[in-house]
Amino acid sequence: MIKINMRSHSICLVPLVFCLLSVGANTAKANAQTIYPFDVVYDTEVTLIPILSTDVSKAFVSGLNSDAPYGLRNFSSINNYSRIDPNTGNLVFVQDATKFGLQGLPIGRDEFFGSGDKLFGRSSATAAFDFINRKLVGSGTITITGGAGRFNGATGIFNFSEIESLNVDPTALLRGQAFLSGSFQTPQQIPEPKTAATLFGICVIGINSILRRRYL
Repeated sequence: MIKINMRSHSICLVPLVFCLLSVGANTAKANAQTIYPFDVVYDTEVTLIPILSTDVSKAFVSGLNSDAPYGLRNFSSINNYSRIDPNTGNLVFVQDATKFGLQGLPIGRDEFFGSGDKLFGRSSATAAFDFINRKLVGSGTITITGGAGRFNGATGIFNFSEIESLNVDPTALLRGQAFLSGSFQTPQQIPEPKTAATLFGICVIGINSILRRRYL
């Protein structure tokens, strides 16, 4: 009759349990991210340039805040396209001119920069005319699609509102402020998942070796 020493099995399995827990911890770290809250106000300048023979204007936005978080003191949004929605009377801003039926125009983009680190994104917005107070009041979202430096691989969402003073000249520079709130995240610099797989393989080989010596 063959007797199996359950206590020996338990002792031998202890290293395997710790090994598997270590592998699991490494796997959890592989999915970890660093989250950056982002609440800031930029002083803005907006330029609207009509596109000939269309009801669409090209919009350029720049922003500045010398105390912005993470050194991202500059903001720019280029190749935005706007036109008045006939149903609401509001300005609609997009970064893909094909949504307005225009072909062959560059896709717009947003960028936050200033200290060597950068965030890249895409935005959409609407704006209403407040003729009584001579203001253009807008709101929208910026979807973060990448970055550079510390923010390589960044993703996130910013909500924003924006107020600019109107000018009797529709092509004149509009000055105001943009209020942004949200967060973005970046992947942590951690060992590749294959490191955990290698560790698991080493653990299994080690436990097999212990069991073979005990029962041979």
